Amino acid sequence: MADDLVFMMGEYQASLPADRQYAENHLWLQVDREALRVGFTAYSVRLLQDVFFLDWTIDANTVVRGRQEIGEIESSKAVATLFAPADGEVLEFNELLLDDPSMINTDNYGDGWLYRFRSDTELLSPSEYLELLEQGWGDTQRMLKGQIN
Repeated sequence: MADDLVFMMGEYQASLPADRQYAENHLWLQVDREALRVGFTAYSVRLLQDVFFLDWTIDANTVVRGRQEIGEIESSKAVATLFAPADGEVLEFNELLLDDPSMINTDNYGDGWLYRFRSDTELLSPSEYLELLEQGWGDTQRMLKGQIN
């Protein structure tokens, strides 16, 4: 089995577990029975910071297109729209997060998963996702500095 990868966000380490795939919108997808569990990567959790509200704009068992709006998340840094990572079907949501989304902050690769998803789309490997992060890090830093100033 391959080793987990790490992306350095300044002094912060964003881990990229090797046992899952990744989407360009900073979600991880991991095989879970006949479907995929989906959650936020450490990179996205770090940028969002303290998540305190999560709402879905679709129902479970909904067929979606890649980049279709499916929900909204609110954190100490931003209100953000959530988009489907690929064409597929959102099967069910992690109901525990609707009452208390704080697990996204504390266990994003475990109990803080968002939903179960079925898709045949090939996504990014950990090394491909790491490359995507490295290519975009300069733009992300400029955006973050613009928020601070």
